[in-house]
Amino acid sequence: MSRHKFPVLHAWKINSQQAKQIQTNLRRLVITADEIADMQTVAGVDVGFVDNNSVARAAVVILTYPDLLVLDSATAKRRVRFPYIPGYLSFREVPSILAALAKIEHLPDLILCDGQGYAHPRRFGLACHLGVITGIPTIGVAKTRLLGEHTPVGVKKGAWKPLMHQDERIGAVLRTRSNTKPVYVSVGHKVCLSTAINMTLNCCTKYRLPETTRAAHKLASTLP
Repeated sequence: MSRHKFPVLHAWKINSQQAKQIQTNLRRLVITADEIADMQTVAGVDVGFVDNNSVARAAVVILTYPDLLVLDSATAKRRVRFPYIPGYLSFREVPSILAALAKIEHLPDLILCDGQGYAHPRRFGLACHLGVITGIPTIGVAKTRLLGEHTPVGVKKGAWKPLMHQDERIGAVLRTRSNTKPVYVSVGHKVCLSTAINMTLNCCTKYRLPETTRAAHKLASTLP
């Protein structure tokens, strides 16, 4: 049962040129300053693919903040309408995430996305796309780098360096666990970079990835 409706900003059954234009148009709506109210809940999202990658299966898990206890969850499936093309993953994944979010009783105060936000060729990765459509503050926390360069990051938890591309700081390379590979944090929507870094660290306990991402992945991996 859907509890929430989100605005329809564009079609999803489109080609890559149309998708590129959508990203270019919508990136103007991205807010890179904090617009977060009293922080009580955070969410993680995870998307997998089944039936020969023709169906996207999304899981959303809401956690309390700062305790990071599971509060609510929902899942949804949607047929994929866009091919796999790097830089356009949101067109494959966001429809199913929106369907899962629509089932949540109370929407979260912040979503940590397992993917890019502003650290994207057109400065409009999945976290930006999801944030602009829902109006919910979002952060991109990616396991791998899509683009950009950075200097070496210290080995201790909390160390970070700017991720630069074309003389612009597009994100941060953040060590969330000592002596472990860093993650790539970038603004999604309604969050500044320093807040994105701090919230990512606050959501990481014993592991490299935030508990939000871990909880969503755990739920998604148990779906039939």
